[in-house]
Amino acid sequence: MTIKTIEERLTFLEFNAAQRRVLASAEPLLRKCIGPALDRFYARVRATPEMVRMFRGDSHIDSAKSAQVGHWMRIATGKFDQDYYDAVSRIGKVHATIGLEPRWYIGGYAMILEEIMAAVERTASPWRRLFRPGSDAGKVNRALVKAAMLDMDLSISIYFREAEAERTQAITALDRAMSRLADGDLVHDIDDLPRTYLSLTQSYNKSLANLRGTIGSVVETSSAIQGGAGEIARASEDLARRTESNAASLEQAAATLQQVEDRVKVTAGGAQETLEIAGEALNAVGQGRGVAVDAVQAMRTVLESARGIDGVIEGLDKIAFQTRVLAMNAAVEAGRAGEAGRGFAVVADLVSSLAMRSEEEARRARDGLSATRNEIEEAASAVTRVDLELERIAGEVDRVHKLVASMARDNDAQAIAISEINATVGMMDRSTQQNAAMVEETSAATRSLSSDATALAVQAGLFQIEEGRKPGLRAA
Repeated sequence: MTIKTIEERLTFLEFNAAQRRVLASAEPLLRKCIGPALDRFYARVRATPEMVRMFRGDSHIDSAKSAQVGHWMRIATGKFDQDYYDAVSRIGKVHATIGLEPRWYIGGYAMILEEIMAAVERTASPWRRLFRPGSDAGKVNRALVKAAMLDMDLSISIYFREAEAERTQAITALDRAMSRLADGDLVHDIDDLPRTYLSLTQSYNKSLANLRGTIGSVVETSSAIQGGAGEIARASEDLARRTESNAASLEQAAATLQQVEDRVKVTAGGAQETLEIAGEALNAVGQGRGVAVDAVQAMRTVLESARGIDGVIEGLDKIAFQTRVLAMNAAVEAGRAGEAGRGFAVVADLVSSLAMRSEEEARRARDGLSATRNEIEEAASAVTRVDLELERIAGEVDRVHKLVASMARDNDAQAIAISEINATVGMMDRSTQQNAAMVEETSAATRSLSSDATALAVQAGLFQIEEGRKPGLRAA
């Protein structure tokens, strides 16, 4: 917007140089009555909760009042030049930044104009002596109304321009964030949204942090499962070696009986240790299932946030549609006005074009959001499958637990049987064979557990939860 824009508005308002001179001639009266008018306005501000919360206190209100006095005195000069436009631009940007809705701005102008126009009417008789011949209260008030309408028009136009820029910035930032999320990036929070979108920023970042924590827990749990499976595998291998040694010792019978007894005792201790490890692995798998459930819930939370964003985009779409309808109506009215409405018809065409572009951008944003939501739903489905796999792992680990317990009992029976040498040698042989079978089953179960834990870690590794790296796998 440039000084040419102001000139076009002055022309359309028919706010000619003569009327601006009338306005300038009323500057002494405006200087006298603007203070009481603003006092009335700020009294209403203090009585309106939606307005008073925008100020930090009385000193802030006094500062705002002083700035408004200066602005009204600038209006009273009747000079709507570049300095005036710069001042209006600053006001419009401040209103957009603090979220001052146009209705409060327009309401304030209504009260201030009422006070000023009443003051003009009260001084109608001496007014003729103060101004040039032919001036009267009606002329002054007409000039005041046009000046106020021009000022409101410019301020509100800038307000809407800044608000649209903030919306565009917010949509762009969200699009980048959702794209990163779709790529598995859980590290980068949103930190570049305007202040008016603070609640949305906090909700998204909180959801992202929760999801990041959940995935991190899945990684840690899967690493713990891998470690436990490795320990079980090593214990099983050790048990296998000892079982082979027991089988060889049976051939020497009495000569090596004491050695067999010692080895069986060691084997019993190893079986108990294996039993404890299997129990720990079973608990770890149960915790992994809980983490998977939390991950699904966190993704559902992100989906709900995405649905909220979808509602915002839908609202923007409706606003764009309504704007286009208004532009069409404005074009019709401009057509009726004939030559006088030609400039307004051009503006209406531009507004209609902008509204159509806004509808297209809203559609593209909705399509992108829908795609992101589908990807999140697919991720939730994948975590659910991981949970089912963990359930299967839990069954396998429980089976290992039972097998190791049975093995421990068999080892105890072997220790008792050693005292009966001749009667129990055959039993020891059979028990040794059973031990070998159970060791094989234990090894197979631990390999399956390790494989499943690796698969879970790979799934979690699709997400980046720390700056510069994705979750890694701990060596089993």
